[in-house]
Amino acid sequence: MASLEVTADAPTTPSVWRAPEFSRRWWPVFLRNLLVWRKLAIPSLIGNIAEPLIWLVAFGYGMGALVGRVEVNGSSVPYILFLASGSICMSAMNAASFEALYSAFSRMQVQKTWDGIMNAPVGLDDVVLAEMLWAAFKAIFTTTAILFVMLGLGISHSPKLVVAWFVLLGAGVTFSCIALIFNALAKGYDFFTYYFTLFMTPMMFLSGVFFPLEQLPQAVRAVAAWLPLSNAVVLVRPLFMDEWPERWWLHGLVLAAYGLLSFWVALALTRKRFRV
Repeated sequence: MASLEVTADAPTTPSVWRAPEFSRRWWPVFLRNLLVWRKLAIPSLIGNIAEPLIWLVAFGYGMGALVGRVEVNGSSVPYILFLASGSICMSAMNAASFEALYSAFSRMQVQKTWDGIMNAPVGLDDVVLAEMLWAAFKAIFTTTAILFVMLGLGISHSPKLVVAWFVLLGAGVTFSCIALIFNALAKGYDFFTYYFTLFMTPMMFLSGVFFPLEQLPQAVRAVAAWLPLSNAVVLVRPLFMDEWPERWWLHGLVLAAYGLLSFWVALALTRKRFRV
């Protein structure tokens, strides 16, 4: 009589593309980053707002004296207001990207902080969520400081700037998610050059920050209109002008789609990197 062989099924590895598994344990990770950063808050603030303010003063007042006024949706506005409403979106992008790239990579790869955190009952998904929210916090912290400076300079006193603050928060979340994709793929700091050179720099000049998109060729304008920074600028600029943006729901959906899809990809690639 032939013997029966009983074989156990090999355990299957869960897909890295599975749904996120979050808990409230992301908060201690976020709080840990906040407590560490608090010691360097002032130098960090100065570093984050110095460059955009230099851009604003040099181009806004310098080039603005030559350009004069710019047509935006049928309205004529001073160039410095045009630049300020675009550059603050660019600042949100830069602050979120730097934090989700260099700082997050240092904690993940160099300092092995993530490994230490995950020795506690904290999952990788919670760590990635905390890093994304922390980068978004850094972005809104920076843009809030810049916004107060712009108010002090009298660039805009629109009550709708309160709404612009929430749009900038959303933009910070979106760019944090995008940057975390490159953080998951990086082998070293040099890898981030691709992100800045091939993604961020072109987007800075193709998103209506420094000049209206109408100045671009039709084919380039069609592509630029779907960039995340372009949609953030389209939402924020009318609020600086004390107007409501047209088709705000479409631009908001574009930013939300970029954020959700990018976070899902970043989480999957990070799981793959940690083999979780």
